Amino acid sequence: MIFKIISFVLLFLALAGAGTVSLIGKSHQGDSPLLNYVVNNSLRAHPVLTKLQLRTMEDSWSRMMVAPEQAQFMANLIKLIKGNKTIEVGMYTGYNALSMALAIPEDGLVVACEINDDYVQIAKPFFKEAGVEKKIDIRLQTALKTLDELLAAGEGETYDFVFIDADKINYDNYYEKSLQLIRKGGIIAIDNVLWGGKVINPDKDDVTSQTIDQLNRKLHKDQRVDLSMLTVGDGLTLAIKL
Repeated sequence: MIFKIISFVLLFLALAGAGTVSLIGKSHQGDSPLLNYVVNNSLRAHPVLTKLQLRTMEDSWSRMMVAPEQAQFMANLIKLIKGNKTIEVGMYTGYNALSMALAIPEDGLVVACEINDDYVQIAKPFFKEAGVEKKIDIRLQTALKTLDELLAAGEGETYDFVFIDADKINYDNYYEKSLQLIRKGGIIAIDNVLWGGKVINPDKDDVTSQTIDQLNRKLHKDQRVDLSMLTVGDGLTLAIKL
């Protein structure tokens, strides 16, 4: 019930502001007065998160970073469900992995999937500085391989929260494997589900937009989960396992 209430409030606020400034976007991109207001009046970022954000902004692909306001929202969800074991599919420079590690208990775990060692090397010093490096298990290989390894190790239905934010072509595969790994009541959060609006009537040659649109439509009909699609960042879907 609490997820439905949160989702309704966020959707209402987004629609209420639709006539002026859209909430669909990330606060660290562009200069939206409304998103700046959101950050200035709600964000409580750990000092190391702030430092990692500044470092990430030096990267040419910094737009891939999860919006700080979105990361905080997901960290609060993890706390609400008393999450202890989490997975991130697509770590990038580690902002959200760090945010999740700070949200879980001392004996908690973040399995962070990443294929680019350059990003891993950026992330590690910040994990250490925040004192959470022991909570974060970085898997430098394809996420599908990591998810398969977790399932093979008998870890099905033992995770509380999964965040999917990697290559879009494999989104459905990530979703299906994550659904096996999380417990009942656990949450799968899927990023970029609006894809800059391109999911609306995707171009016939735009395979990425078509793939995301197909997953969105599949999730709408999936009776294995409760569902909310939020206009946060570039679109965030929450699928709660029944």
